[in-house]
Amino acid sequence: MSAVKLLATFAENKIGQLARITRVLADLGVNILWVTISSTESFGVIKLLVDKHSLAYEALRQHGIAVSQVEVLAIEVEDRPGGLNLVAECLAGEGINVENASGFVAQRRAVLLIEADDLERCRRLVRKANLRQVSAEELLAI
Repeated sequence: MSAVKLLATFAENKIGQLARITRVLADLGVNILWVTISSTESFGVIKLLVDKHSLAYEALRQHGIAVSQVEVLAIEVEDRPGGLNLVAECLAGEGINVENASGFVAQRRAVLLIEADDLERCRRLVRKANLRQVSAEELLAI
Protein backbone atom coordinates (compact mmCIF):
# COMPACT_ATOMS: atom_id res chain seq x y z
CA MET A 1 0.00 0.00 0.00
CA SER A 2 1.47 3.34 -0.99
CA ALA A 3 2.12 5.96 1.65
CA VAL A 4 -0.03 9.04 1.82
CA LYS A 5 2.10 12.17 1.71
CA LEU A 6 1.08 15.74 2.25
CA LEU A 7 2.94 18.84 1.19
CA ALA A 8 3.57 21.15 4.13
CA THR A 9 4.51 24.73 3.35
CA PHE A 10 5.75 27.24 5.88
CA ALA A 11 4.69 30.80 5.09
CA GLU A 12 4.41 34.21 6.63
CA ASN A 13 0.92 34.95 7.87
CA LYS A 14 0.18 37.75 5.42
CA ILE A 15 -2.10 38.48 2.54
CA GLY A 16 -1.28 36.64 -0.67
CA GLN A 17 0.71 33.69 0.68
CA LEU A 18 -2.00 31.14 -0.06
CA ALA A 19 -2.49 32.65 -3.52
CA ARG A 20 1.27 32.45 -4.20
CA ILE A 21 1.34 28.74 -3.36
CA THR A 22 -1.87 27.83 -5.16
CA ARG A 23 -0.82 29.80 -8.28
CA VAL A 24 2.27 27.60 -8.68
CA LEU A 25 0.11 24.49 -8.45
CA ALA A 26 -2.66 25.81 -10.70
CA ASP A 27 -0.17 26.74 -13.41
CA LEU A 28 1.05 23.12 -13.45
CA GLY A 29 -2.45 21.62 -13.46
CA VAL A 30 -2.02 20.15 -9.98
CA ASN A 31 -5.34 19.43 -8.31
CA ILE A 32 -5.62 20.14 -4.58
CA LEU A 33 -7.80 17.48 -2.98
CA TRP A 34 -7.53 18.60 0.64
CA VAL A 35 -6.10 21.57 2.50
CA THR A 36 -5.62 22.66 6.07
CA ILE A 37 -4.14 25.91 7.31
CA SER A 38 -2.96 26.64 10.83
CA SER A 39 -1.25 29.81 11.86
CA THR A 40 0.12 31.95 14.62
CA GLU A 41 0.35 35.71 14.50
CA SER A 42 3.44 35.69 12.26
CA PHE A 43 3.67 32.35 10.46
CA GLY A 44 1.50 29.52 9.29
CA VAL A 45 1.63 26.01 7.92
CA ILE A 46 -0.42 25.07 4.88
CA LYS A 47 -0.79 21.34 4.31
CA LEU A 48 -2.04 20.01 1.00
CA LEU A 49 -2.97 16.66 -0.49
CA VAL A 50 -2.47 16.91 -4.23
CA ASP A 51 -2.84 14.59 -7.19
CA LYS A 52 0.70 15.14 -8.54
CA HIS A 53 2.76 15.12 -5.36
CA SER A 54 6.31 14.94 -6.75
CA LEU A 55 5.69 17.54 -9.44
CA ALA A 56 4.09 19.91 -6.92
CA TYR A 57 6.87 19.42 -4.38
CA GLU A 58 9.63 20.22 -6.88
CA ALA A 59 7.77 23.20 -8.34
CA LEU A 60 7.17 24.77 -4.93
CA ARG A 61 10.84 24.33 -4.06
CA GLN A 62 11.91 25.87 -7.36
CA HIS A 63 9.73 28.89 -6.60
CA GLY A 64 11.50 29.42 -3.28
CA ILE A 65 8.61 28.19 -1.16
CA ALA A 66 9.63 26.36 2.01
CA VAL A 67 8.01 22.96 1.56
CA SER A 68 8.41 19.55 3.14
CA GLN A 69 6.74 16.18 2.77
CA VAL A 70 4.72 14.78 5.65
CA GLU A 71 3.71 11.14 5.69
CA VAL A 72 0.31 10.53 7.24
CA LEU A 73 -1.90 7.58 7.90
CA ALA A 74 -5.28 7.70 6.18
CA ILE A 75 -7.94 5.71 7.98
CA GLU A 76 -11.49 5.15 6.83
CA VAL A 77 -13.85 6.09 9.62
CA GLU A 78 -17.45 4.96 9.85
CA ASP A 79 -19.62 7.90 8.83
CA ARG A 80 -21.89 7.71 11.87
CA PRO A 81 -22.02 9.11 15.40
CA GLY A 82 -19.11 7.61 17.33
CA GLY A 83 -17.10 6.66 14.24
CA LEU A 84 -14.24 9.01 15.05
CA ASN A 85 -14.37 8.05 18.71
CA LEU A 86 -13.78 4.40 17.80
CA VAL A 87 -10.50 5.33 16.10
CA ALA A 88 -9.50 7.80 18.83
CA GLU A 89 -10.12 5.27 21.61
CA CYS A 90 -8.18 2.61 19.72
CA LEU A 91 -5.13 4.86 19.35
CA ALA A 92 -5.30 6.25 22.89
CA GLY A 93 -5.66 2.76 24.34
CA GLU A 94 -2.34 1.81 22.79
CA GLY A 95 -0.59 5.00 23.89
CA ILE A 96 -0.35 6.57 20.45
CA ASN A 97 -0.26 10.35 20.45
CA VAL A 98 -2.06 12.00 17.56
CA GLU A 99 0.01 15.09 16.79
CA ASN A 100 -2.17 16.49 14.00
CA ALA A 101 -5.28 15.22 12.33
CA SER A 102 -8.01 16.32 10.00
CA GLY A 103 -10.72 14.59 8.13
CA PHE A 104 -13.22 14.85 5.36
CA VAL A 105 -16.29 13.08 4.04
CA ALA A 106 -16.64 12.51 0.31
CA GLN A 107 -19.12 10.27 -1.44
CA ARG A 108 -20.31 9.00 1.97
CA ARG A 109 -16.76 7.90 2.88
CA ALA A 110 -15.17 9.52 5.90
CA VAL A 111 -11.38 9.61 5.99
CA LEU A 112 -9.15 10.71 8.84
CA LEU A 113 -5.59 11.81 8.07
CA ILE A 114 -3.31 11.34 11.08
CA GLU A 115 0.18 12.50 11.93
CA ALA A 116 1.29 10.43 14.90
CA ASP A 117 4.39 10.19 17.06
CA ASP A 118 5.00 6.62 15.83
CA LEU A 119 3.40 6.17 12.43
CA GLU A 120 4.62 2.62 11.87
CA ARG A 121 3.25 1.49 15.22
CA CYS A 122 0.02 3.27 14.38
CA ARG A 123 -0.18 1.34 11.08
CA ARG A 124 0.25 -1.97 12.87
CA LEU A 125 -2.45 -1.05 15.37
CA VAL A 126 -4.87 -0.04 12.62
CA ARG A 127 -4.40 -3.43 10.96
CA LYS A 128 -4.75 -5.27 14.29
CA ALA A 129 -7.95 -3.37 15.12
CA ASN A 130 -9.42 -4.16 11.68
CA LEU A 131 -9.64 -0.49 10.83
CA ARG A 132 -9.31 0.20 7.14
CA GLN A 133 -6.22 2.06 5.96
CA VAL A 134 -6.75 4.07 2.78
CA SER A 135 -3.96 4.15 0.18
CA ALA A 136 -2.78 7.22 -1.69
CA GLU A 137 -4.35 5.87 -4.88
CA GLU A 138 -7.72 5.44 -3.17
CA LEU A 139 -7.60 8.99 -1.82
CA LEU A 140 -6.94 10.35 -5.25
CA ALA A 141 -9.95 8.46 -6.60
CA ILE A 142 -12.42 9.72 -3.98
